[in-house]
Amino acid sequence: MVANRGEIAIRVLRAASELRLRTVAIFTYEDRYSLHRYKADEAYQIGKDDDPLKPYLDIEEILRVAKQNGVEAIHPGYGFLSENVHFARRCREEGIIFIGPTPETMERLGDKVAAKTLARELNVPLIEDSRESLTNEDIALKEAKRIGFPVIIKAAAGGGGRGMRVVRDEKQLITEYLEAKGEAKTAFGDDTVFLEKFIENPKHIEVQILGDKHGKIVHLYERDCSVQRRFQKVVEIAPAVTLSQETKDKLYEYALRLARAVEYSHAGTVEFLVDADENIYFIEVNPRIQVEHTVTEEVTGIDLVRSQILIAMGYPLEHPTIFIRSQEDVEIHGYAIQCRITTEDPFNDFKPDYGMLIAYRSASGMGIRLDAGSAFPGAKISPFFDSMLVKVTAWGERWRALRSDCTVLYANFESVGSRQILAFVEFVE
Repeated sequence: MVANRGEIAIRVLRAASELRLRTVAIFTYEDRYSLHRYKADEAYQIGKDDDPLKPYLDIEEILRVAKQNGVEAIHPGYGFLSENVHFARRCREEGIIFIGPTPETMERLGDKVAAKTLARELNVPLIEDSRESLTNEDIALKEAKRIGFPVIIKAAAGGGGRGMRVVRDEKQLITEYLEAKGEAKTAFGDDTVFLEKFIENPKHIEVQILGDKHGKIVHLYERDCSVQRRFQKVVEIAPAVTLSQETKDKLYEYALRLARAVEYSHAGTVEFLVDADENIYFIEVNPRIQVEHTVTEEVTGIDLVRSQILIAMGYPLEHPTIFIRSQEDVEIHGYAIQCRITTEDPFNDFKPDYGMLIAYRSASGMGIRLDAGSAFPGAKISPFFDSMLVKVTAWGERWRALRSDCTVLYANFESVGSRQILAFVEFVE
């Protein structure tokens, strides 16, 4: 079963189908025409007809459907319950395989505050952050003054830009603190937040790791995810093209140091900030698959989602189905860029838009990969979910050639205001 929706659900269902596994999808009434439900062998509605979003966070309802239909394993995708320790533990209690790290590992790394504590113990460089639990506005204000403005508020239970706010003064803190907690609660079912010192204009670099259940852990190099809007990544590049090899080697070493300390298994991402002087600061570990995993797959040739499923089945990394005998077996070939195509209104500060997609023509050509959610003529874009329509990934052997490529996605979109939008992505320097 895939306990998710949209693009990532389709991605996981494809990998499972390639392994000849029978698949199960779940959907809410609002999602009854979503493409992911038709990609599975079986699909079941969860929640009531008037509840579009919350059922995807309803652990007991999801497990009820899973048990009722003989589900042996659950892949959580990203977002929703993917980093929820209680969900991973409940799966284990019900005898269902959770395709991801163990609950114990998630407690140490998935919680952002706990991960920072571990990083500090392992001498991994950190950004100054809050030391007390931010249970009320007074504590948050006291910690912000100690750290020094500007600070950034972050959700402890998840990522993807949800529950993140930059605060530059005391007056702004109270409003943003309450809004961040509310958004974190809606997105992850947990309103715990913490503070970090905000570093201006850094590079956001992440290292992909992969470990089996037999003690072997490797890295799959790095991605540059510095192009963001509202703290959500919109363009990702692999490998990073502006960092020195010395800095890259330090990033790999820090990532593996953290992973080995908790005997990490499955796919995960260790995220860092790198400033203008290439000083490195650990941010967090995401113990799940990432939206931007595609660029890593394109440059390494390793199917991360398929590997997740095989690891959950007990296969070691060196098995012929995965075939990573050592770190030397992981090689980089060429460069990849991913862009997220979203249904956002450029005339309204790029706020998420919704309506019906009345015409659609996808990008195509050599080196082009599409990971789509519900991108087809007649698709109804709901206001209740993430605005991402499709991910476009371009691969090229040489960076200079890749960055000059032009990939066009044509989307004739009829929104609530009856506007028609031509959306395109141009990969240029």
